[in-house]
Amino acid sequence: MLNRIILIGRLTRDPELRYTPAGVAVTQFTLAVDRPFTSQGGEREADFIPVVTWRQLAETCANYLRKGRLTAVEGRIQVRNYENNEGKRVYVTEVIADNVRFLESTQNREGGNTASGGSIPEEPSYGGGGNSGRGNNNNFSRNTNNNQDPFSGDGKPIDISDDDLPF
Repeated sequence: MLNRIILIGRLTRDPELRYTPAGVAVTQFTLAVDRPFTSQGGEREADFIPVVTWRQLAETCANYLRKGRLTAVEGRIQVRNYENNEGKRVYVTEVIADNVRFLESTQNREGGNTASGGSIPEEPSYGGGGNSGRGNNNNFSRNTNNNQDPFSGDGKPIDISDDDLPF
């Protein structure tokens, strides 16, 4: 059996950091994930998915994530239930994240620009808790020799041979 999910979206509000009575950090935030299609009116729809992180990952998310920031989350779906004040059973579906990757530089979000020739360093991902022997994916490379954006074209088409296509 497999329960694994990967989401990429933007935070709808700043993460909310709390501590359990035992002193364990827990952070909750909501990720807005665009649907891959538009509605009949041509508008883009999104799903708003609650995410929970624990321990060191929770503190890291609370310190570095902010509303509107593009973020990738890897984890598992959990469904829990409880009885509310009126005695009704309430079901909650949420993603328990064990890996969060910050996809935008803070310089990008604050209007920083690479036009001056400086490069924005790639930001690492942060895994938390049990990583099942996979490591934290904190090994990343920085290309310091080339400060140009490889995707900033002049609008001209790219010439690709049929032999280069995987299909």
